[in-house]
Amino acid sequence: MTQEHQGESRGWSAARKGVWSRLRFTSLRLRLVVVFGLVALTAAVSASGIAYWLNREAVLTRAQDAVLRGFEQEMQNRAGALPEHPTQDELQHTAGQMANSSQRFTVLLVAENPEGRTVYGSSGGLNGFSLRDVPASLREAVTERQKITSNNKYAYHLYWQRIVDGDTPYLVAGTRLIGGGPTGYMLKSLEPEAKDLNSLAWSLGIATGLALIGSALLAQALATTVLKPVQRLGTAARRLGEGKLDTRLRVSGTDELADLSRTFNRAAEALEKRVADMAARDEASRRFVADMSHELRTPLTAITAVTEVLEEELEFEGGGIDPMIEPAVRLVVSETRRLNDLVENLMEVTRFDAGTARLVLDDVDVADQITACIDARAWLDAVELDAERGIHARIDPRRLDVILANLIGNALKHGGSPVRVSVRECPRGVGGAEGTEGPGAVVIEVRDHGPGIPEDVLPHVFDRFYKASASRPRSEGSGLGLSIALENAHIHGGEITAANSPDGGAVFTLRLPRDVSALTERDAEAEDTRGDGESPSGGTGGTRGEGAEGDA
Repeated sequence: MTQEHQGESRGWSAARKGVWSRLRFTSLRLRLVVVFGLVALTAAVSASGIAYWLNREAVLTRAQDAVLRGFEQEMQNRAGALPEHPTQDELQHTAGQMANSSQRFTVLLVAENPEGRTVYGSSGGLNGFSLRDVPASLREAVTERQKITSNNKYAYHLYWQRIVDGDTPYLVAGTRLIGGGPTGYMLKSLEPEAKDLNSLAWSLGIATGLALIGSALLAQALATTVLKPVQRLGTAARRLGEGKLDTRLRVSGTDELADLSRTFNRAAEALEKRVADMAARDEASRRFVADMSHELRTPLTAITAVTEVLEEELEFEGGGIDPMIEPAVRLVVSETRRLNDLVENLMEVTRFDAGTARLVLDDVDVADQITACIDARAWLDAVELDAERGIHARIDPRRLDVILANLIGNALKHGGSPVRVSVRECPRGVGGAEGTEGPGAVVIEVRDHGPGIPEDVLPHVFDRFYKASASRPRSEGSGLGLSIALENAHIHGGEITAANSPDGGAVFTLRLPRDVSALTERDAEAEDTRGDGESPSGGTGGTRGEGAEGDA
């Protein structure tokens, strides 16, 4: 068998096992019907077996007792009237008379004639009933003389045995006359009784089948009655899990299932109220941040203009700024720039939270885009670029610049030089992120040569306002840069992961699809619903090298 055929065989076997597993373990209705059927089948078979056994014994015992009584009477009345040593003709005649009794059995008489020879007299039925047809054990029991005691008054007794010849059951009996005389054997067919018992067995079998069918129908009815509320509850739970918090169940009755439905309705109502309260608080919080950021822009514009003038005075030789207040002026300029970046980042975050951030796609050369980002921030001497030109992607170049600025700036600030940026292509989407399947992906790695990221910090590097060291809460970063970078990757259908290199240093890996046009088709409206135009500078600093906002 080829490997292909073996794979198909294994797949078919796995599919059959899966179907059987679902039928076996997941269908409560099927299990309920099967259990009811097994219980009913066990009960019906047990009852039918007991009934058949009791009726069989009753029928056979009744027929057997009647035949044995008739045979015993015939032996006493007719065989007892024979002389002690009868002739064969006398035996034959008496056997015929005995066979004509109401029981219609076949008789065989054995005696010694006056000459001392053993003679036989048979009624002649049933293909000539002879002594060979009598079991040896029965012959021995009939002819054996018993010791007479207080409990045993007779030397000879009547013995019987059931035998089967072919498919026909027979009753064989024998006894010897007390005081001398012939020994008699009787053969009686029990075929009528066997037919009656067969008819009884068929009737009980049919009754068992009907009981099984009835139990299956009853189980189906009970399953429908019991499982329908459970099924409705499962459907309602799925709808609730899908976010349809107004889902409620119709409640009728006072049983346990009705109580369960009422409990579900109360839980759903409480959940809907709590989610509504949380959504309202979240919306109020986002609106507050957005409004606050918007309101801060006007005074910040004026302050920024003043600080730019002060900064020019500082750079101008022989300016009019007192050397005593020069450090304070520089601090004001630095903090004003930091505050302006923080406001821009907060506005960007509110757009992501509100779902209003949109992509403006363009065909870009990834290597050229990285080079422009590094050159604009004067990082050429501190960054090594390993990227071939010609790797094109249809993405949002501004948001890619924001991502790169944050990742490279974070590596320069918290890692160790040199920072190495490498680019490679993947023929298919990697990482499993939405949108990375199809036209392939671009993978950009930013690696530094610093001490790396502590293991307890790795899960939190993309959290908002997270800073790894509590000793530097007033660092230049706001703690939003890496979070904004991750959101910009997600809006492209990509992903960013952080890890430590085995050779030392931290590695941030950005995966973006080569073409995100499919995502923009779902978001046809590119205009901001809040009316706030997106900042052209994005979420990172400008051209002076302060670009990284995340803290690792």
